[in-house]
Amino acid sequence: MKYLDEYRDAEGARRVAQAISKIATRPWTLMEICGGQTHAILRFGIDELLPDSIELVHGPGCPVCVTPVELIDKALTLASDSGLIFCTFGDMLRVPGSRGDLRQVKAEGGDVRIVYSPLDAVRLATEHPDRQVIFFGVGFETTAPAVAMAVVQAKRHGLTNFTVLICHVLVPPAIETLLSSPDNRVQGFLAAGHVCTVMGYTEYEPIAKRYGVPIVVTGFEPLDILQGVYLCVKQLEEGRAEVENAYRRAVQREGNQPARELLLEVFEVVPRKWRGVGAIPRSGLGLREAYASFDAEKRFGLEAAGVEESSECISGEVLRGIKKPHECPAFGVRCTPDHPLGAPMVSSEGACAAYFRYRAESG
Repeated sequence: MKYLDEYRDAEGARRVAQAISKIATRPWTLMEICGGQTHAILRFGIDELLPDSIELVHGPGCPVCVTPVELIDKALTLASDSGLIFCTFGDMLRVPGSRGDLRQVKAEGGDVRIVYSPLDAVRLATEHPDRQVIFFGVGFETTAPAVAMAVVQAKRHGLTNFTVLICHVLVPPAIETLLSSPDNRVQGFLAAGHVCTVMGYTEYEPIAKRYGVPIVVTGFEPLDILQGVYLCVKQLEEGRAEVENAYRRAVQREGNQPARELLLEVFEVVPRKWRGVGAIPRSGLGLREAYASFDAEKRFGLEAAGVEESSECISGEVLRGIKKPHECPAFGVRCTPDHPLGAPMVSSEGACAAYFRYRAESG
């Protein structure tokens, strides 16, 4: 907990942790969906503040981590083409495919560029009309509106040299998949506040009711996370299973309506494979027919190929909350940020990276 005292409201966090201890009468297992929350939990030692009866496990809320190997390989194929400009967020550079990563492609001469917004890629397409520009669209509902806006702008400007390689995924179907699994042990969820800022939380309400699990929309500060844990445990102790909003300063029940309308205009819901989890029906976004010309897979004729993931990597079990990163025999030995076996070790939201950074000395 060496970082907790640096937190502006450390005493408040301790008080909430004490309140959790008072109301918890039996063991409960909760899952934080978001990888950003995982990093906050480990950095500030939030899990160490909680009573032993409360266990936090880590979910599939790291978009980089769940991008399938097949799609990474497609990105490598495109980025290796000397005539293309391949744009991506920095997190994707070191995610391993079956034959290397984007950092290696860049080192070998591929024109791979880190951008901070999909609109940067649209600008590059405008500045380089003689070259194809591809943006790697990865993320949950949080980043999808920006990609949708980029596609709309590209169409508005008549750009024929801009496409998107898409791997956007949706949180609610993933939660349902976890809950319907025979090895599920999660009894309550902390929902990602930034996703709910865009989408609201109406989609979670039937899930809470159907599976009898509380879902609490939670922020990212230590006090936010602890408050989410408190509300979740309180519901479990009282025998309730509802959706509660503990992030009201940012989240409304219906979400951001203009952003949702933009998503509906540009994307349609499609099946999507999740790395380490498998195929989940209706868990992804794909471009609608009106915008199909901006689909990089279609324009460049990329075909899916079956790719085997590392048999030594247990990232799938980590992403499903079955195991913790330090339970992997390769953790910190054969799998490190410099030589990762799986994406959770290199992503800034990956659980393995969080354990390596904040708990390696005790792993």
